[in-house]
Amino acid sequence: MTGAATAPEVARILDRAAIERVLPHRGDILCVRALHVVAHDHFIGEACWDPSLALLQGHFPGLALVPGVLLVEAVAQLAGAGMLVADPRSRALGADGVGLLGGIRKCSFRRPVRPGEIVCIEARTRRMSEAAATVAAQLRIDAREVAQVEIMIVSAARSALAASLAAGRGDDPLGTAC
Repeated sequence: MTGAATAPEVARILDRAAIERVLPHRGDILCVRALHVVAHDHFIGEACWDPSLALLQGHFPGLALVPGVLLVEAVAQLAGAGMLVADPRSRALGADGVGLLGGIRKCSFRRPVRPGEIVCIEARTRRMSEAAATVAAQLRIDAREVAQVEIMIVSAARSALAASLAAGRGDDPLGTAC
């Protein structure tokens, strides 16, 4: 591939190391461990949380459950990585581009997720503008639905975001008025 906006090959598969080259997340917060780019707007992947994570030990002690907010984060990571690899507009942002969770539109949980369970996420994105996209995802364990999530992801230049946060702008740091 050459150039930031070159379209990727169809059916590209990324392992955790390849995902780390695309996303800024590291350590325990990075929960997506595999990503299959089906198309520029269709991604399938897996997320899993280690049962030994201290955060999970305190969430229902004796009956550890993955917090719903981490399921939403997994959808954002999967879609963000997929878009940075396959979406021409996201790829055009280059190394300075970053995708952020801009909103949670809908979210419903069908059953709890236990640490160590592998969650299969299938997400589809739809561009709303140059800087925003919606993501609709279904999360399953062994073909049983555990959640449905709809979020919005906004894109920004990392340098502009850092400058905005350093200046103390808390009202609309991305300038998107999402």
